[in-house]
Amino acid sequence: MKHLRKLTLAAVCMIGAGFFAFRPDERFFEIARNLDIYATLFKELNRYYVDEINPNRLTKMSIESMLKNLDPYTNFYAEDEIEDYRTMTTGQYTGIGAIITNNKGKNIIYSILEGSPAEKAGLHIGDEIVKIDGVDLTTRKDANPDKLMKGQANSTVKLAVRRVGSSSLLEMNVTREFVKTGNVPYYGMLNDEVGYIDLKDFNQTAAREVKTALVELKGKGMKKLVLDVRENPGGLLDQAVLICNLFIPKDAEVVSNRGKVTEWNKTYTAPMTPVDTEIPLVVLVNGRSASASEIVSGVIQDYDRGVLIGQRTYGKGLVQTTRDLSYNTKLKVTVAKYYIPSGRCIQAIDYSHRNADGSVGKIPDSLKVAFKTRNGRVVYDGGGVEPDVPTELVSRTSIVNSLNSKGLFFDYALKYRADHPTIKPAKEFELSDAD
Repeated sequence: MKHLRKLTLAAVCMIGAGFFAFRPDERFFEIARNLDIYATLFKELNRYYVDEINPNRLTKMSIESMLKNLDPYTNFYAEDEIEDYRTMTTGQYTGIGAIITNNKGKNIIYSILEGSPAEKAGLHIGDEIVKIDGVDLTTRKDANPDKLMKGQANSTVKLAVRRVGSSSLLEMNVTREFVKTGNVPYYGMLNDEVGYIDLKDFNQTAAREVKTALVELKGKGMKKLVLDVRENPGGLLDQAVLICNLFIPKDAEVVSNRGKVTEWNKTYTAPMTPVDTEIPLVVLVNGRSASASEIVSGVIQDYDRGVLIGQRTYGKGLVQTTRDLSYNTKLKVTVAKYYIPSGRCIQAIDYSHRNADGSVGKIPDSLKVAFKTRNGRVVYDGGGVEPDVPTELVSRTSIVNSLNSKGLFFDYALKYRADHPTIKPAKEFELSDAD
């Protein structure tokens, strides 16, 4: 019952936090009434249900079911998920720096961060993690390898690994460290004049990484720039503002938030002296460029600062903030929509009006409003950011899609690596007819 009182209090605090801005009217009574019903039901289940129930799991399921009726970006984080939340926002965690994926029932290393403990210990992409600190992942299907890998800095995790081409297990000890996931996995010169920056995330160091790359490339003689935000799901708003500021003048408007809590409404302007407001700029976008990456591409378009090439972006114009709840839990809640300098909101899906079956649809073209860029070009809201130069996605054949979905390209790459200890640089590499 002690756990039940704690869970009820947490639920009251969580739901109450979301309604503090309302006037004290009949809505407060409805909230209190429904919370009382929920607590009473929970007590009866706990007392009379034929089997023992897990109060933490049941409460989390009920919270997630409630939030599912809102939008996919309003999320609850239980106490044991706070580390995952910090990793998402800061790009830092304590672990070994390896990304593990489940491939045909096996826990396979899919990616290794450069300079990470995993790389230093000699782990390879494609290695199957069989045991972690004695926990056999082949029999313990409930075990979470990602959580088992994480721990205190300077602590050691013992791994048993099966490698492609080897019949015996490899035993290795890996020392955990603070691992930082980068936002810019690559930047360089495409030719003597054109630089390229691949921006894949927007955590706390994104703007600094882009600025470092920009300055370094200018030092190499860059006269034109390609900024690639394809496949970028977004992240921190302040980093989007600072990245825009690299290319637009100080004090220029970047983005504004408008929501139900009017005192939270805010307009963000470029706070610093830019790096370069004249360099010719191309921004590459696609249908998985979302949120903060849409702010950057939309601002570049609204100021006619560069040319957008690719496909229409995802259309996420919603702003989230994090609210601390009881017992070290958190609520990430959508509180506003954002608007870029032309005045448009690029949110493409209307989550506030659901169909009878609970589904949601995109905002129809008939309801989209025209806006103008600084130079008078017409742009529209409500559908992501439309590129200035649209390109078609390269279509794949059915056989290629089938091979990819079955992971056979990945499997072949592992076999190729095992058979070829060294290969030529990427620009010189070719597969032979025999391959």
